[in-house]
Amino acid sequence: MFSLEKIVRPNILALKPYSSARDEFKGTATAYLDANENPFGTLNRYPDPLQKQLKGKLAEIKSVSVENIFVGNGSDEAIDLCFRIFCEPGKDKALTFTPTYGMYKVSADINNVSLIEAPLTDDFQIDIDTALPLLKDGQLKLVFLCSPNNPTGNILNDVETILQNFSGIVVVDEAYIDFANAASLSQKLALYPNLVVLQTLSKAWGLAAARVGLAFANAPVINLFNKVKPPYNISRINYEAALVALENADAVEKQKQVLLSERDILINALAQLPITKNIYPTDANFILVEVTDADGIYNALVQKGIILRNRNTVVPGCLRITIGTPEENTLLINTLKSL
Repeated sequence: MFSLEKIVRPNILALKPYSSARDEFKGTATAYLDANENPFGTLNRYPDPLQKQLKGKLAEIKSVSVENIFVGNGSDEAIDLCFRIFCEPGKDKALTFTPTYGMYKVSADINNVSLIEAPLTDDFQIDIDTALPLLKDGQLKLVFLCSPNNPTGNILNDVETILQNFSGIVVVDEAYIDFANAASLSQKLALYPNLVVLQTLSKAWGLAAARVGLAFANAPVINLFNKVKPPYNISRINYEAALVALENADAVEKQKQVLLSERDILINALAQLPITKNIYPTDANFILVEVTDADGIYNALVQKGIILRNRNTVVPGCLRITIGTPEENTLLINTLKSL
């Protein structure tokens, strides 16, 4: 049985959060003399610490209540906050399934939390018979699932089975969900009080430089995130960039459709090349491809000014290819043909 109070670190439950000037005064005023800001300039005022306008727009687009939304400095901030809120350093554990996004391991190490890395199956799915006994470890507080998974690109099966059989927090990282033919688990928050869904504006929304990440969870969990986060964790510049992007959702949708079409074109072209051994199914804006000589092909492309991600040390023999513009994808294929 899930009990939030039982898995939160006692010091976090007792924590009195910092209250900024913009937390204590809400609304508009004639003269702001409360936050020790420079009174001159255009970027001289602190931003809204709880990003209310942005969350209102996100609630509309994502069909999630404002009280269920956290906005962070990239989704990596929410990953780190999960460790800080729920895991006692040197004592508690987290679980993930590999290969997957490397920041779960880095964040676990920074926070001195033991990370269990269980292997995915040969088709990059959770081996549920292996996973279920791991969930019974009394020191296990967090499970991280990346779906669509990075670097493999596929939606994970049995995520809800994990949620139903674990009394800790399950973090489902949906950074690439906008490219998938699958619904977000954010629509099932009412069913799962232990669910945290991560998304980002870095991928489909084209704001990688702005570093705006999202977490969706039930209000008590979101309240803990807000309790622990830095006072002004999103700059006003990035905040406004996110608002502009969300106001142009139609344009973003058109770009996404181009990328999905290009993904199919690129898959078909890669399948014709003699260097290609296997193309893994993908629900993301990238393709994991097994090739004849991953290191050699990667280095040859670097010499031509074309940069892929060499995943040979993570998935043997594989390169990860991000879907680019039609021109970039054509250049890649033509260059591969010439190698």
